[in-house]
Amino acid sequence: MQPSNATSGGRSLLNETQQVGQRAQCSYFRKEMASLDRVKVLVLGDSGVGKSSLVHLLCQNQVLGNPSWTVGCSVDVRVHDYREGTPEEKTYYIELWDVGGSVGSASSVKSTRAVFYNFVNGIILVHDLTNKKSSQNLYPWSLEALSKDSSPTGIIVSNGDYDREQFAENSVPLLLIGTKFDQIPENKRNDVLTRTAFLSEDFNAEEINLDCTNPRYLAAGSSNAVKLSRFFDKVIEKRYFTRDPSQVRV
Repeated sequence: MQPSNATSGGRSLLNETQQVGQRAQCSYFRKEMASLDRVKVLVLGDSGVGKSSLVHLLCQNQVLGNPSWTVGCSVDVRVHDYREGTPEEKTYYIELWDVGGSVGSASSVKSTRAVFYNFVNGIILVHDLTNKKSSQNLYPWSLEALSKDSSPTGIIVSNGDYDREQFAENSVPLLLIGTKFDQIPENKRNDVLTRTAFLSEDFNAEEINLDCTNPRYLAAGSSNAVKLSRFFDKVIEKRYFTRDPSQVRV
């Protein structure tokens, strides 16, 4: 039995009404998104350490099923509640810029990559806990990003040595994240964690060690989640609540 014209017309009107409602809802959310203040956080580290998987976990709260190499730079957004649970609570966007490549790239590649380092409010340094070389390469990665222009950073490198005291004066908030925690052999875990503790001191940054294939490492209320929230709060404070010219986009 064919539906009557009245029935078909009613369904059509209902579908139209639903579509209008969806468009209005999307328009509302776009306006809400545009009204939010935002900060820019670089995600740096060697290829293969799991930066893309980490960013996906941070922004989507999901495991990235089929990670691929990042060419150039990939940007994703996380919504963060600054000073959550306090009278000062406010929602911000955290732009996470996953920068591809390697520290051994040709100067022309580094020059091209430098465009991603403009107006940086924070940096997440990512290394593979099972790969010592990726940890060591965080030094040149951080120097490349923080020394891209002539503005003072407090960083001095002499004869390949990293000056911890000078770096402590760096004004850009840093966070150290070690990936593939689940792949560390039990008999090497203490050695690896000792090494990452020294890295944390060198960068004057808190450290988080995790497995990007397990969201429980960043579960709400966990020590890792608290560190992450504290870092994002610090980035926001540096961008919006200090008079640091290097943090203000003009």
